[in-house]
Amino acid sequence: MKILFMGTPEFAAKILESLYESENQIVGVVTAPDKPKGRGMVLVPSDVKKYAQEKGLPVYQPKTLKDGAFLTELKDLAPDVIIVVAYGKILPAYVLEYPKYGCINVHASVLPKYRGAAPIQRAIMDGEAETGVSIMKMDEGLDTGDVYLVKKVKIEENDNFESVHDKLIAAGTEGLCEALPKIESGTLKAERQAGETCYAEKIEKTDCIIDFSDTANNVHNKIRGLSPVPLAFTKTPDGKILKTVGASVTDKTAVGKCGEVVSLDGAIYVKCSDGVLAINTVVPEGKGKMSARDFINGRKIKVGDMLG
Repeated sequence: MKILFMGTPEFAAKILESLYESENQIVGVVTAPDKPKGRGMVLVPSDVKKYAQEKGLPVYQPKTLKDGAFLTELKDLAPDVIIVVAYGKILPAYVLEYPKYGCINVHASVLPKYRGAAPIQRAIMDGEAETGVSIMKMDEGLDTGDVYLVKKVKIEENDNFESVHDKLIAAGTEGLCEALPKIESGTLKAERQAGETCYAEKIEKTDCIIDFSDTANNVHNKIRGLSPVPLAFTKTPDGKILKTVGASVTDKTAVGKCGEVVSLDGAIYVKCSDGVLAINTVVPEGKGKMSARDFINGRKIKVGDMLG
């Protein structure tokens, strides 16, 4: 099949790489426009664009797909199927209906749970024991299309966003490569989504604020769900932001207020509503990543301090 690929972040770039290396015929790559970053507001290409250019694949970056804005290019490329992975835009009807085999989405959740923008982070933050990848035929809704197949993966106790992200890349690659030839031959039929539905809203800054009045387990889930980016954070008594990279739930007990530093024995032990959380790795404001031990040795924190 002639494939048109649509995607933007690293997750999508890895799926594109697997399609390219399996010698599929990729006629073009559509990705988001370059975004200004940093103090100099330098335009930075997406991970998908970087990979596509490395391989000499034609790249398209339409500002909009609405009102037939991409129809001329679509006719010129004449794809049999469009593969969509975290592209970031809703596809209008003329795009969805153009390819013979439709538009196929690789979505990083077991649909209908965690439809939306941040399915990996939200699943970890909610303490889910498993997630997966859904290979889905797209419709005009938000991740509401019929599903061809699902590949599930476990979320281990100390998995974070990065490790689950990598597991899902492997699962998505496997699922897509399994599904495509069967879709082409007509031996794989999509089925309607069924079961519990929830939406994975985009991660906002407010989602990253740690509330130590929550349970230690819930705080741990937030920290690992947002690590290594964008990172959950709290504030030290001097008002500076302290981002948290890694933590663990302990069996320690302590009296004190939620958010109080109760021990500094190699980690920052903080009182939560039902126990004590050990913060092991941090990013202090204006500094790079460091162990909690190094932060403690710098005398930036003491027992009795309140975080938050």
